[in-house]
Amino acid sequence: MAVAVLALAACGKKDDKVAAMGDAAPAAATAPAPGPAATPRRKPGLWSQTVSMEGFSQTTRICLDEAAEAKLSVVGGQMSQEACSQTAMTPKLGGGWSFSSTCDMGSGGKTTTTGVISGDFNSKYRMEADSTTEGAGAPQMNGARKMVMEAAWQGPCPADFKPGDMEMPNGMKMNMLAMGAAAAAAKK
Repeated sequence: MAVAVLALAACGKKDDKVAAMGDAAPAAATAPAPGPAATPRRKPGLWSQTVSMEGFSQTTRICLDEAAEAKLSVVGGQMSQEACSQTAMTPKLGGGWSFSSTCDMGSGGKTTTTGVISGDFNSKYRMEADSTTEGAGAPQMNGARKMVMEAAWQGPCPADFKPGDMEMPNGMKMNMLAMGAAAAAAKK
């Protein structure tokens, strides 16, 4: 099941297509046209993330600075941005975001994900996602799954964390930025 969570994370934001929220009044002739809405950015610091799906729950902690957040994003991107043929993130009227992606994870199968994210991204947020994986080499990875992630800002990163460090429930740390760099280097 943790592999399915990583597959969701792999469906990053290669070509985010972000639409503007709501209907805007026509702009004055001298005003620049409005650009796409900025995707949500988490506040730098230590975030606690609890992922729950199908009777499984796991809490991790991740340290983010602005540079790490730009690469990891709230919906992932730390593995292989080239794996996703389609990604979209759109603001919702009234707040929050809708997202979708289709990612080819090689022997991990093709994963299609849709979901919503709500929250202020400064103190907390919640992500709900539905994903379907087909064609995975390990049969248990195939099928439909529902996932909920609740995240809360914990404060500044402790001295023993560097940006991109993720601490697993057993205390083991891995740097998601280094993992992404290693995966990109292996493809060359």
